[in-house]
Amino acid sequence: MSTNLFISRRDFLRAGSFGIVSVMMPELAFGSENAQKRTNIILCMADDQGWGEMGYNGHPHLKTPVFDEMAARGLRFERFYAAAPVCSPTRASVMTGRHPNRSGVFLWNYAIRPEEITIAQLLKNAGYRTGHFGKWHLGPVKADSPVNPNACGFDEYLSHDNFFELDPPLSRNGADPEIHKGESSELIVTEAVKFIHKVREENKLFFVVIWFGSPHGPYLGLKRDTALYAEVENKERRNRFAEITAMDRAMGQLRLALQQLKVAENTLLWYCSDNGIPKQMGPTANLRGSKGNLYEGGIRVPAIIEWPAVVRKPRITTVPCVTSDIMPTVINILGLKAPNRPLDGISLRRLIEGKMTKRRRQIGFWKYPHKAEQKNKPWMDADRLKGTTPTAKRDSIQFLNFYHPNPLTKDFPGEAAWMSNRYKLVTAGKKMELFDILADPHETRDLAADKPKIVARMKAQLEVWQASVERSLSGQDY
Repeated sequence: MSTNLFISRRDFLRAGSFGIVSVMMPELAFGSENAQKRTNIILCMADDQGWGEMGYNGHPHLKTPVFDEMAARGLRFERFYAAAPVCSPTRASVMTGRHPNRSGVFLWNYAIRPEEITIAQLLKNAGYRTGHFGKWHLGPVKADSPVNPNACGFDEYLSHDNFFELDPPLSRNGADPEIHKGESSELIVTEAVKFIHKVREENKLFFVVIWFGSPHGPYLGLKRDTALYAEVENKERRNRFAEITAMDRAMGQLRLALQQLKVAENTLLWYCSDNGIPKQMGPTANLRGSKGNLYEGGIRVPAIIEWPAVVRKPRITTVPCVTSDIMPTVINILGLKAPNRPLDGISLRRLIEGKMTKRRRQIGFWKYPHKAEQKNKPWMDADRLKGTTPTAKRDSIQFLNFYHPNPLTKDFPGEAAWMSNRYKLVTAGKKMELFDILADPHETRDLAADKPKIVARMKAQLEVWQASVERSLSGQDY
């Protein structure tokens, strides 16, 4: 048997629907053969939910009984991170297992590149039926978009270019958007469940991505949900909490449907958020920072895995994990080949098994100064990157992505962070801060002056990683 664990982009595209890129390798084996062959995958993600915005994390007001039950029964992550402190980049990391800068997704409204190999493409070619429901935000969802969910590997989708509220305008498989009446989280879960029903009738496995529009502002909650927070004086907060409660209820509806279909046991259900809480709504759990920055409040997010066939006892892990780990974990579990290009995430298979206590690779974060990139040639035709689904703030979105010149220097711009199991280095130009996250999760004490050797070592590691990211950004992976 071949020992090659990678598949090239050319070979992947050549395989298409005619060849399965799955190869069962002894070193990739996970549990029983049946668990590998019969595992369904569901990835759920909130929009802007902070780490502390969970009942199980001690929030003083929020009522999240479903999430609390999931955390009490499954694998609960104490140190789970979004790959970026804002939405589109984190979503790119989930799809690719790579830091979003590698594909030029620097900020919200930046589109992923069509040359990227996504988890949906890999699972589709392995025989899965694939569906996306809710927020996309990696490019327009219209039919002629080069990076709509279908182009990125999803058989079917009911999706929005960005965030959405009550009665959202959604596009079904690229058609013109139509208003769908209802509470948005419940609505997209209902659509996802319909898809799962259909796939079960086909006797196939499913890969479903449910990306909620909540609790992103502007905040609009149902009266039944806002009534739960009458003691909260701020109206925006009442509505924000109501959105989270509705999302919690929708997750309950999803879990119930999986049980009724008798697929809950062999379905890996993974929930997380795309970034931390917005500044005006925070802080939560006294974490420093908020959405948009690299302190814990900006990138540390809630995360839970339920998979009864494997996670048989409730556990809490303090191992640092990141959204870039999702794709490598899933393909490792299923015995699929990894794309032949740099991946920043690692497989958490052993962690899910309860056999991993430390992370073997550091996590890199990098806020790139994206405005300078806009002087470069566009990566894709601008007309095809024009969105169609309106938000509460604008009629449409113009998505962006640009060519990047071959890196010539080691002058890495912007803000960055480098995280080990214990320490976190945060840099901005010549400013460097070092925090002991295990002892000081709120980042109140800068240890950079006290531990110069650790700073120097971590800074050198960070720059090696940044050089790799810039090579990818310049297109050398394709």
